[in-house]
This record gives sequence, structure tokens and C-alpha cells, in this order.
Amino acid sequence: MSSNRHSEVECWNNPKENIMRLVFASLSFFLAGMNDGAVGALIPYLEEYYNLSYTVVSLIFLTPFAGYSIAAMTNATIHVKFGQRGVAIMAPVCHIATYLILALHPPWPVLVISNAISGFGNGLTDSCFSSWVGAMEKANTIQGLMHACYSLGGLFAPLIATSMIVKGAVPWYTYYYVMVGISVLELAGLAVAFWQKSGEVYRMEHQSDNDSTSAGTMVAIKSKVTWLCAAFFILYMGVEVGLGGWTVTFMMRVRDASAYDSGISGSGFWAGMVAGRAGLGFVTERFGERLCVSIYIAASIALQLIFWLVPQFVVSAVAVAFLGFFLGPLFPGAVMVTAKLLPKHIHVSAIGFAMALGGTGGTVFPFIIGAIASSRGVSVLQPVILALMAMVAIVWFSFPQIKKTK
Repeated sequence: MSSNRHSEVECWNNPKENIMRLVFASLSFFLAGMNDGAVGALIPYLEEYYNLSYTVVSLIFLTPFAGYSIAAMTNATIHVKFGQRGVAIMAPVCHIATYLILALHPPWPVLVISNAISGFGNGLTDSCFSSWVGAMEKANTIQGLMHACYSLGGLFAPLIATSMIVKGAVPWYTYYYVMVGISVLELAGLAVAFWQKSGEVYRMEHQSDNDSTSAGTMVAIKSKVTWLCAAFFILYMGVEVGLGGWTVTFMMRVRDASAYDSGISGSGFWAGMVAGRAGLGFVTERFGERLCVSIYIAASIALQLIFWLVPQFVVSAVAVAFLGFFLGPLFPGAVMVTAKLLPKHIHVSAIGFAMALGGTGGTVFPFIIGAIASSRGVSVLQPVILALMAMVAIVWFSFPQIKKTK
């Protein structure tokens, strides 16, 4: 009887507990967006406060790599031992710990290292909630809305951080008191919502899957689709976090915009992402990932060329907002294609591994941009982002065709 129940496809309101789970999973994505979106707005103030070069300040992007890597290797084991409840508690605790440290504005090396803790938490929630939603009815739409919450966090972060610093005249680290408060709410909400989803429940739901931990992970790692998905996420996250992290500095230093206008343009990028993920998810659901994502990638490359080659602030601000719009649906679209190409019993292992590994792209490439910018200037952002977009297109067209089933 129970196995029948677990073979049913879930939807956003069935079982009814899913409503609360999706609300707080979306809050977790919103918090991750506020984390990533704030970094770009805070870079000029971190440079000044700690007296740093581009290369050294870019280390703030790099250290979450360690956390994401650990999440990639431990995700399946955590699910089997502790279930989704384990992720629902561990990830928010990682967030609270990180933001408390940042709010205390410690010495620069401590600040940099502490970001590995939030990287681990974000790696867990990314893979856990995306693979869970990927198996639902209307998964493309729900996935798009959930990831839109990430972009919504990225939209509000530069607005809040810039307003607090420029208008409120408070130190940069005051922003992280806000983050601590949201993280506490995240912990309470996720713990209650997923409390029943223990390791025992997870093992029971996947008892026919022939050992979800070792066998599932090994099958996932041996699959070409898993590695294509990981490569796509690595490159895509490099584009997203690279633009989100360096646009504000680029606008200030290269387009000669004011600090406030630059912060607003950074929010424009994330606003575009919110609109793209919330709105284009329905389009992707209707016409299919293969066609739609190909069109979104082509539009993104065209807009990136405009952003680079037209040296006017207003044109750049509009281009970067539309860039966010067309980049937004790429991530959930790739999750859905991967879920359709792989058997269900390795979804958590494969998507979890690929997404956690993909998070490293959002740490390594923004660091590389900063390191090169130290000697070449922050205008190096543009050719690096364009090259990453071209590689995203190559990887996308390397995915196998989805076999249609009746």
C-alpha cells in the first residue's frame, strides 16, 4: 500500500504538506539569492574597508567552492541517513553561522573562510529541493517559480545593501544582521515543514531503488548526462554570479555611473531574472525545453554583445536587465531535461551532484574575473562572460534528445 502511495506523482498541493514545504523551500532560495546578490553591491565597500585589490576581494567568491564540493559528495548520504529533514536543519544552521560571523566584521581571512560554510548549506538546499520539485507534476512551472525566488533575493539584495550604506549611512556589515534574521525564520519554517521527512521515510520511499547511496551515486557519476548537466551548471553559474557580482563595479568604474545608479542596475539584472523565471517557465512548459532554452541562449548572447559594445550607461542597464530575463529560465530548464533523461531513482544523486558541483562555477569564474581585473581592469568582465555563454550553448546542444513516451 505504501509503495503505491510513494509511486504517485506529487504536485504542489498533494500531499497538502507540500504547500508549506514549497513556501519555505522558496524562502531558502530567496535567502541564497540575497547572499549572492549582495556580494556585487558590497565589493566597493569591502575594498575600501579592508584596503583590498580586485584579486584579494575576489576570494570572497572562491571559498564557497569548498562548501559546494563537500555538498556534492555528501548529498546522497545525508538524504539516506537523515532524509530531507536533515537538509532542512543543516542548511539553515550553516546560514546562521556564516551571517553571524560576517555581521561581526572579522579580519578578512576569517570572513573569506566563513563563506565556505554557507556554500555547503546552499549546495544542500539547491540539490535537495530542485530534485524533489523536478519529480512533481508541472515541474517546469514550479521549478521556475522557486528559482525566481532566488532571483528575487538577488533583486532585493543590492537595493537593501546600497540603501543601507548610501542612504542610511550604516557600515556594510549591518546588512548581515538582516540575513541572520531571515536565516532564523528559514530554520524554523523548514524544520517544521520537513520534520516528518526523516531518513527512515526516505529509505522507505526509495526501497526499490537498490541502495540509493552508493549504487545510485555510482550510476549517476557514470552517466554522461550527469556530467553534461554538471558542465552546464558550472558554466551557467559562472555567467550568473559573474554578472550579478561584477555588474555594479563595472557600471561604476567603466560606465562612470554613480554608486546608487550602479546598485540599481545590479538590481535590474536580478529583476529580469525574476520575470524570466516566473514568466518563461510557462512558455517552456508549453513548447518544450529543447527549443525554448536554445532561443533563450541565443537572445542572451545577443544582449551580452550589446552590453559590451555600446558604451552608454542607460543602454548597458537595459541590456543587463534583459540578459537576466533570458538567462533566468536556463537553470530550471536544464534541471528538467536532466530529470527527463535519467531514471527517477538516481535523480537525487545525479541532480544533487551536478548542482552542487555546478555551484563551484559561481565561485571560480567570478574569482577569475577579479584576478584578471587587477591587471587589466574590470572591463575584462565582458569577454569572459561572452566566452562562458558560448560554452553554455555548446554544452546545451550536446545533451541527448529526450525520447518521447506515450
